[in-house]
Amino acid sequence: MAKVVARLLSESKPYLVPGKILVKEFWFEVPLDHSKPDSNPIKLFARSATKYEKPIVEPASDVNVQKPYFLFLQGGPGLPTPTPQSSPLSNYMLDRGYELLFLDQRGTGLSSTISDSTLALIGDAQKQADYLKFFRADTIVKDSEAVRLRLTEDYPERKKKWSTWGQSFGGMTTLTYLSFAPEGLRECFITGGLSPLDKGPEEVYQATYRRCMERNVAYYKKFPGDIDSVKMIATKIRELGGEKGIPLPTGGFLTVQRLMTVGLNFGAHGGIDRVHNYIVRMKADLDQFGIFTRATMNELEQDNAWDIAPIYTLLHEPCWCFGPGVAGNWAAERIGKEMEEYQWLHKDWAGPASLGEKPLFFSGEMTYPFLLETCGGLINLKETAHILAKYDQWAPLYDIEQLAKNEVPVYAACYNDMYVDPDLARVTASRIKGIKVFETNVLYHNAVRSNPGDVIPQLLKLRDDTID
Repeated sequence: MAKVVARLLSESKPYLVPGKILVKEFWFEVPLDHSKPDSNPIKLFARSATKYEKPIVEPASDVNVQKPYFLFLQGGPGLPTPTPQSSPLSNYMLDRGYELLFLDQRGTGLSSTISDSTLALIGDAQKQADYLKFFRADTIVKDSEAVRLRLTEDYPERKKKWSTWGQSFGGMTTLTYLSFAPEGLRECFITGGLSPLDKGPEEVYQATYRRCMERNVAYYKKFPGDIDSVKMIATKIRELGGEKGIPLPTGGFLTVQRLMTVGLNFGAHGGIDRVHNYIVRMKADLDQFGIFTRATMNELEQDNAWDIAPIYTLLHEPCWCFGPGVAGNWAAERIGKEMEEYQWLHKDWAGPASLGEKPLFFSGEMTYPFLLETCGGLINLKETAHILAKYDQWAPLYDIEQLAKNEVPVYAACYNDMYVDPDLARVTASRIKGIKVFETNVLYHNAVRSNPGDVIPQLLKLRDDTID
């Protein structure tokens, strides 16, 4: 079947932003289901960025000035792309002659945004779940190809392919792209996204829980006083909130389980200090007032995207479901309950006092059913989430045979990563023909944003073949 080509709804005139970057805004339309071009349309929003240059002599109007496109694939799933002026890629890639494209993946940012209120327009829980089944990497790749074909339809053949940079989930999406549409790719960069190709959620979480526990040990080693503070705060949450939890400003509830999810920060540079600052603030509230202030509660509630970007929660485990026969079934909760360090996942947990002198461990990048009870924007999506958790007829995400004969240049960074286990990432790299990997154990998952000078130049050296 012929590929769908995106319908271009609008293209803005270029405008200048700080940093001497020229930006254009695009709106596209693609079908919900690419196998049914007449299915409900999805709108996609994107911004392109080129380097602003005022030439000494204006070029003739008939001179071809088209630059090759470079697509940024955002992490998540469910998170919007940054603006061009806030992306570190702009500082490196625009000087190399690319035109960057920041495409909000379907359901994220401005692209037919997914939220509890927009899903309510779709229908009941089953209809919502069926709708969301089209929001994984396989369809994102089809969207990307549809947009590429539209943007480059008048380009010379040598400029029709584009380069991609995939961060985290964007790296996983890159592997899907390399599997099923390599003809659209000139070169691919992957940071923190070499996901397992044939391991389901259970095996993934067994590995990432180990990484998470290592980060907990590092946290309490740096802030040993927090061992008692965290348990004291947890005890107070149970006392003040009872069985349901303490009401949060936007409709959720603070429970011990919800507090433990701030350990998601441990996977990023500065994350340990961020969590410590929460604990200092919460302890200060209790010491002074015996309650938690609104400012503290608001900061905790806004800490992560569990319900701000509900795709992150609803489709996180399905992102690891690599094909038919694999279901999430709340694997993170099931694996965690088997571990001594995560007994707080059990509803009948005895509480912090049962730990003795042992610390209370935080969780990491794991999604749990209790989020559907404690996050205001997820409470109405509980049934939808359970339908997706049980679903096991997902389309394949990877073609291992195609990756083994890959001809597209691939450059990847592998970190000391709490989210994408480096041991599993090495296995994945070994299965991709021609890949070049920069590996380090001193950078974390968000290094491309927090430490771009330590990552991007290294991958460009691999690309330019200037290391030797």
